[in-house]
Amino acid sequence: MKKRTLLSMAMVATMMVATFAGCGGSREGATDTAEQPAAETTEAAAEETTTADMPGFDAGATIGVSLPWLGTQNWKEAEDMFTEQLAEAGYNPIVQAADQKVTQQQQQIESMIENGAKVIVVGPVDGSQLGSVLEQAKEAGVYVIGYDRLLENTTGVDGVVQFGSVKTGELQAQALLQGLEEKKGEGPYNIELFGGGPADPNAPNFFTGAMSVLQPKIDDGTVVVVSGQTDFTQCATVDWDNAKAQSRMDSLLSGFYSDKDIHGVLCPNDGIARACITACENAGQEIPVVSGLDAENESVEWVWQGRQYSTVAKPTDDLVKETIEIINSLQAGNGMPSTSVTADNGVIEVPIYELPPVVVTKDNAKEVFANDPSRLDLLK
Repeated sequence: MKKRTLLSMAMVATMMVATFAGCGGSREGATDTAEQPAAETTEAAAEETTTADMPGFDAGATIGVSLPWLGTQNWKEAEDMFTEQLAEAGYNPIVQAADQKVTQQQQQIESMIENGAKVIVVGPVDGSQLGSVLEQAKEAGVYVIGYDRLLENTTGVDGVVQFGSVKTGELQAQALLQGLEEKKGEGPYNIELFGGGPADPNAPNFFTGAMSVLQPKIDDGTVVVVSGQTDFTQCATVDWDNAKAQSRMDSLLSGFYSDKDIHGVLCPNDGIARACITACENAGQEIPVVSGLDAENESVEWVWQGRQYSTVAKPTDDLVKETIEIINSLQAGNGMPSTSVTADNGVIEVPIYELPPVVVTKDNAKEVFANDPSRLDLLK
């Protein structure tokens, strides 16, 4: 992955999304493009594809949305936005959440198929455990769009709408290094690493992106992972559970920092960031530089107050809007839009409709949230 400077990555909030180039693809989601890094396009991908129109469906059709849970702000926002915006677009929405239970999500998707859904949007609990039910959807002629997470090991997916997951990890690590330099003076810096839930295909990508930035600094001694825990399997947080993250942070502090200061923590989302900050405060440590993700309201306030150094914004409304635009294309008989980005899900190359995340610090928060009144109101 290319490295970019902290300055250029930290303040950019208007990066361009890969442009749709006509109406390509088939019900099976096949593309003519090889897998490419985000935002890179091959000559073949750049050429406009021309295929016959796909079968459309009634403007008032049923659209299913299956979300993994409502335990974080971004998923609750998605539930509300899909319910409201699909109805405003004239569709009949069925929006459900699976409470982090794979079996429950499988049953919900089966019910959506039985209820005649023409498109099912799936934010998976576990991206690798839905193959059978998604194949059922495919056989029934239902389009399947992955939302925020890759759907793995299945041909029953037509595309995925998400923010760049490796890029997100890069931004988190770059912000961490920037914060360490700003807040902690000269290195070396003592840090610890946290990853997200191993069932979420984004989580190892976040970690991979972050380590592409941090590993050279670990190698040259600029940063020191005092615990020595640098593998994703060691750092993962099962179910993205904040309590589990805080318990691990407690153990790290008692086991490795009784006579040391901790300077920074790589955290994969805002809930885990707040849990780690709380653990450090409880241990009598000065608040370390901590990254985050999702721009949750509480963390936006903490960033503004200086308690949490950074978060990464992945606006839910942008994801929902992009998803509904694809649904409208399918409804009109225009098929899946073309995209230059794909990902190998273990069976097929899946078209990815990738949006750009943006890192948020106190310095640029008002700029990033200039068009988000609810979050802008938090910056007081």
